[in-house]
Amino acid sequence: MIAGFSVLTLLLILLAGVGAGFVGYAVGASSLVSYPALLACGIPPVLANASNTVGVVGTGIGGVMGAHRELKGQALRSVVYVAIGAVGGVAGAYLLLELDPKVFEFAAPALILFSSLIIAVNPRGRMQAKQAAADAHAQLNRMQAGASVASGTASDSLERPVQPLKRDSWWVWIGVVTVAVYSGYFGAGAGTLALAVLDAAKIGPFHKINALKTLIGTGANITASVVFIARGAVDWPAAIMLCIGCFIGGYIAPPITRRIPANVMRAAAVIAGVVLTIDLALKTY
Repeated sequence: MIAGFSVLTLLLILLAGVGAGFVGYAVGASSLVSYPALLACGIPPVLANASNTVGVVGTGIGGVMGAHRELKGQALRSVVYVAIGAVGGVAGAYLLLELDPKVFEFAAPALILFSSLIIAVNPRGRMQAKQAAADAHAQLNRMQAGASVASGTASDSLERPVQPLKRDSWWVWIGVVTVAVYSGYFGAGAGTLALAVLDAAKIGPFHKINALKTLIGTGANITASVVFIARGAVDWPAAIMLCIGCFIGGYIAPPITRRIPANVMRAAAVIAGVVLTIDLALKTY
């Protein structure tokens, strides 16, 4: 036994982390796996959510480190988004801890259903398809002009600049702040929601806004984790095993997901989210 957990339970949390890391990479919804797994281990909802935030924070850090090419030339926007994420993460964390625990218990089924619907609508896939079409059109124009087509489509989109911050509409800032607070409070589907906001604002190509949305979530998760740790709201054995599992799952996901149709993975995540929503709703309401 380790802090109330059997070795078997810790191994199950580790496996849940692997699944969460895999799902997080595939469809951007790691908490749909990790959060219910912690609940199933008997951890109370608020403590499970806080421990989950700490457990998955490494995923965002790794994503930011790997996106240096996409973030090149975006120093100001990157700093601003991390700062907004950090402040929003603190706000979300305090909302989680200061409100009556029943508030989160009643909100959790709706939040999980919300994240499932975001995945079903699939703004991420739509943006990728739109970006691919734009890159193909640009490549065709170069061919017609007799230009070189040696570079790939990813390079095409990476060369396109993101618009200056001063050109962003007011509602974009409200959207980014909302995503940051939501990330600190719960976070499932927050990355996909951030993508939808940034794409609607048409601030830049998919590859670059995909990296930018990671900055918001990572800033929020780090500061929320600090608050949770300072307030003693983290179950450390569970969080550590979850973190290790998420790293493994994220690492093994790319070669596996190449062989699985995206629609299959998305459908599985949506079905799991709806089933979990119904289960939690029946237990809560």
